[in-house]
Formats: sequence, structure tokens, C-alpha cells
Amino acid sequence: MSVASDARFWDRTSRKYAKGAIADQAGYGRTLDRTRALLRPDDRVLELGCGTGTTALRLAGDVQDYLATDISAGMIAIANEKHADAPVPALAFRTTTAEELTPDAAPFNAVLGFNYLHLVRDLSGTLRHIHALLAAEGLFISKTPCVGDMNPLIRVALPVMRAVGKAPYAGVFRATELGQLICAAGFDILATESHATKGNDNRPYIVARKR
Repeated sequence: MSVASDARFWDRTSRKYAKGAIADQAGYGRTLDRTRALLRPDDRVLELGCGTGTTALRLAGDVQDYLATDISAGMIAIANEKHADAPVPALAFRTTTAEELTPDAAPFNAVLGFNYLHLVRDLSGTLRHIHALLAAEGLFISKTPCVGDMNPLIRVALPVMRAVGKAPYAGVFRATELGQLICAAGFDILATESHATKGNDNRPYIVARKR
């Protein structure tokens, strides 16, 4: 299994993924509202793991520049179809990974990663790269399934599902471990929240600032 095989998995499932409904619409709305409040009109924003562009299309109109990326060309194709139907001038979609992006003279003011970090294979390395892409005191905003805090049966099922091609790579870590890794990559955590409508869905929403 590799990054390339992960991309192929998401390419195969992109159309089915696009038809799926958001399980907790109210919780998703809270995430959007909270994120929108943290962004400024003159911000340059990068979203990693944007999928079919649902979040990007809702947030990009509030900032100066918004680059939404995903490993899957299939996902980005659907995102561009949606963008063509509802254009947002500040928004662009690109098939790429965080590691393929290079810091430039106009760094990002915010990097977003929703339902993303558990899917990267080198979490520490990816977090360090995100740090390098941000401007001084830039924000990294994430909402991540922490599989290590979920039902143990999920942890048992994941390797089996990957073996038969029914799941991509998924890292297993707890929320406490994720927080430690974010801090070790050069961030200060400003807030850790749960936006779930009922109980705790083990997907902490974390706002971190580059040191």
C-alpha cells in the first residue's frame, strides 16, 4: 500500500462519496461558522484533503485567495464540476499533497484540514510541512477522527478492510497524541472543541497557531 494506492482508492469511490450525505449537518454547520469566524477577508487559505469541495465552496467567498487540494484527481474533478455550477472567484482546486507544495514569498495565513490528518502516512512530517507553508502566527485548523479513541472493533476492522480494498490507509492515534504531535511540529494549540450534536464523535476541532 502506498500514497498512490490511496489516491486510486479515492478515485474509485469519488462518485459514491459525492452522493453521501453529511451525517451531522448541525455539527458541520458549527464547524463552518467557527472556521469562518477565524478567517479574515485578506487571508490566503489552503485546504488539504478537500474531497469534492463542499467546504471550500462555502468558505472561499470570505477570503482573498483559497486553494483547495486533494490527493484524488477524481475528487477534484467533481469539485471543479460543482465550482463551474457555482463559481467563486477566489477559489481554485488542485490535485496535490501537502508535501508537493513548496513555501513561497506569499505564505498561507491559514491551513485547513478536515477529516484529513488520519489519512496521511507520515503525520509528523506532514505537520512540519504545514508549519512551513504558513505565515508567521498563521493558523492550522483541523477536525480529525481519532481512531484510537473509538470503538476497538473499528481498529480491528480497518486492517482487514484495507487488505480487501474497502478502505484507504488510516492512522490510529488518540486525541492526546494528536495534540502532542501538533505542538511538536511548532504550533501552540489555542482551542480544542467538539462540534458533535450528540455526545463526542472523537473528532476534535483544533485551532493551532504557528510559533
